[in-house]
Amino acid sequence: MNRIIQADLYRYGGLKGLKGFLKGILIPGFRYMYFLRKTAGSKKYTPKWFFFKFLLARCSRRYGYQIPFLTNIGEGFYIGHFGTIVINEKAIIGKNCNIAHLVTIGKANRGRLKGYPIIGDYVWIGTGSVIVGNINIGSNVLIAPNSFVNVDIPDNSLVLGNPCKIIHRDNACDSYINFILP
Repeated sequence: MNRIIQADLYRYGGLKGLKGFLKGILIPGFRYMYFLRKTAGSKKYTPKWFFFKFLLARCSRRYGYQIPFLTNIGEGFYIGHFGTIVINEKAIIGKNCNIAHLVTIGKANRGRLKGYPIIGDYVWIGTGSVIVGNINIGSNVLIAPNSFVNVDIPDNSLVLGNPCKIIHRDNACDSYINFILP
């Protein structure tokens, strides 16, 4: 197992090794990310690529996750719940991020925000949040459930509501992001 898949697996309660993998593959979030990582790591149009792409598409339909395999997602990505998650292929997500169900990370098609979000490391994204446009979200940021984010967010922040309100917090993600591979 490569380091990225190990870090993803470890986020699910500290699972590691073959025994942990066999438990983890039953968890929808890890299963999806495993097939996403294997598809992205396979040479296009080979039998291995087609096999993992098929399994990824099957998981996508079953769990409601729409995360293209070419999306740039750092190690230790954690999908907290079964349910719809939509992430644009050109969005960038850092290491050790948590994402809940009903989250959309997408593109703004016009105006000064035209483009895709860049999300830093150690970001917790709550249920029903929407993150759109050419914005930068810093590291150690907690985005509360049902927040609409279309502005830059500095490091060490708590984001609430629609329109979003930004509150500085040095320990914004303490006890929210757990089981980080050393």
